[in-house]
Amino acid sequence: MSTRTQVPPPPLPGVSPPPPRGSGSPVAGFLIDLGLAALILFGLSLLAGLLWGAVQGMMVGAQLAASGAAPPTPDGISNQLGQPGALAQVLMALFATGGAALILYFWRRRATPAERETSHRALGRPATWGWTLWVGALVIIGSNGIGFLAKRAGIEPVPTNLELMSSAAAQFPVFLTLFAVVLAPAYEELLFRRVLFGRLWQAGKPWLGVVLSSLAFALVHEIPGTTANGLAETAQLWLIYGGMGAAFCWLYQRTGTLWAPIGAHALNNAVAMAMLMAFGTT
Repeated sequence: MSTRTQVPPPPLPGVSPPPPRGSGSPVAGFLIDLGLAALILFGLSLLAGLLWGAVQGMMVGAQLAASGAAPPTPDGISNQLGQPGALAQVLMALFATGGAALILYFWRRRATPAERETSHRALGRPATWGWTLWVGALVIIGSNGIGFLAKRAGIEPVPTNLELMSSAAAQFPVFLTLFAVVLAPAYEELLFRRVLFGRLWQAGKPWLGVVLSSLAFALVHEIPGTTANGLAETAQLWLIYGGMGAAFCWLYQRTGTLWAPIGAHALNNAVAMAMLMAFGTT
């Protein structure tokens, strides 16, 4: 009587083989990654604020010294420092969110040589870029369609970052375009698709990864209680951001390269930037 050795299935395209049994729950790993991302993001945001305050304080101090004015009171210092402008806020967001994505990637989910080779091969397939354009177009159409139907129902949310983006677009259009179309898609896809979704995809639970990472993506873009949006308005934004995240997860899984969702995300942001600069709305 012969015995047959069970051969494990081949790894999913673009990801490493599943971890062996006993190596820990993938959901627990996802939650650890998410918690670490939140802690690192908070810490880098705090550091960015401190750096801005230090630079602004030195500038104010130099101006007072040059003018020979008396040292200001603590309240006077606070008033003279003011609040970060649009450019400073965008740079602080880039430092904090981009830094968190890079730290989590190199610490927890760095690509292996086999994954990089798979991604490189995918870049040379015309189908990869066809799917990228198709998904990017569907995301744009779907988002605007949801917005149109919601507006007919009297629901008109104001995205959290609309005021900041409008101010930055008026003052620094070239830099904001670079940030929104190139930098933000890269670090957001690195964090939400590569690190968060990728962990559950690697563990053979892609649909759970789609749901959890897309929920996190939506919550980060519209945090409840931080804006004047009501429940219906917040739900609409969550539907748009969550659907966008799910589409990018599917595209990453379909093509096997993170560059595909980065490209689709960049296309979506480029259209949003064009609408913002042309009509003052996204």
